[in-house]
This record gives sequence, structure tokens and C-alpha cells, in this order.
Amino acid sequence: MSSRKVYELTLEGLNNLKEELKILKEEKRPNAIQLLQEAKALGDLSENADYDAARNLQATVENRIKEVENIIDNAKIIQVSTKDNKVAFGKTVKLLFIEKKKEVKYKLVGTVETNPIQNKISVDSPIGQAVMGREKGDVVLVQLQNGKSFNVKILEITNEK
Repeated sequence: MSSRKVYELTLEGLNNLKEELKILKEEKRPNAIQLLQEAKALGDLSENADYDAARNLQATVENRIKEVENIIDNAKIIQVSTKDNKVAFGKTVKLLFIEKKKEVKYKLVGTVETNPIQNKISVDSPIGQAVMGREKGDVVLVQLQNGKSFNVKILEITNEK
């Protein structure tokens, strides 16, 4: 009996992966193949750095295609709950880091969608785990793996994209 990994995603996350797959197959794969053919045409493959680089690029593109296809094939779409005002998968939460007196907005997503630059954090992260199921106004202790901890206050919970 094999157990397959299920990837929890928002609908937006699934659509982003489908778009990435399209770009990989329609643009990046043909480009990698063209570079490989051009490098082969230069002759002696044993000392051809362009050929090695093109092969590495092609392998990277092919591996990412397989990875994205696997995620899409095993995706479980988590619907964002609009019925309550609790922190949940897919919701955006505005937090006050009490000790630092700093406000930050995070969208809670699955591990695959995590993107710190876009303030998308995993529901499995220490902050995600600490605030899940909580309500506006709650003060929550966030425990880090290194033993450190800090308090955050939930200022706002929305269904923003």
C-alpha cells in the first residue's frame, strides 16, 4: 500500500502552479532544448562547458516539470471559510508583534505556496500553527524550534487574495 503525499493548496495556488507548468513546457523546455542543440553543434562534448550548462538547465527544467505535475496531480484544494471570523487556511491575518511594536500581514497557505517575499506563510510554520483557529483580539504565544518565543496580537482577519 503506497501512501501518496497530498499537497494542500488554495485555488489561487493551484492556478499559479498550472501557469508555471505552462511556461515550463511552452517556453523554458524548448529554450533548454535549443541551447542543448546549439552546444552540441560546437563539437567536442567532453570539454564543452556550454553543453554541460545546457544539460544542467534541461535537467532542472525537466525536474521542475515533474515536481509541479506531481503537486497538481496530488493537490487538495482547501476552501477559504467565509462563515466565521477565525484564522484559517487561505485567510489573511494582520498581526502585531508586541515586543517589536511592528504590524505585519500574512496570508496563511500550504507549504507549497509559501513565499516570504509576498508574506505568504505556511499554516505549518510556528506563526501559522499558533494563530490557526484564533480570533481577532487574541494574544498568542509563538514558540520557535530554537526555544525562543514571542507574542503576537491578532488585529484583523480577512479573506483577501
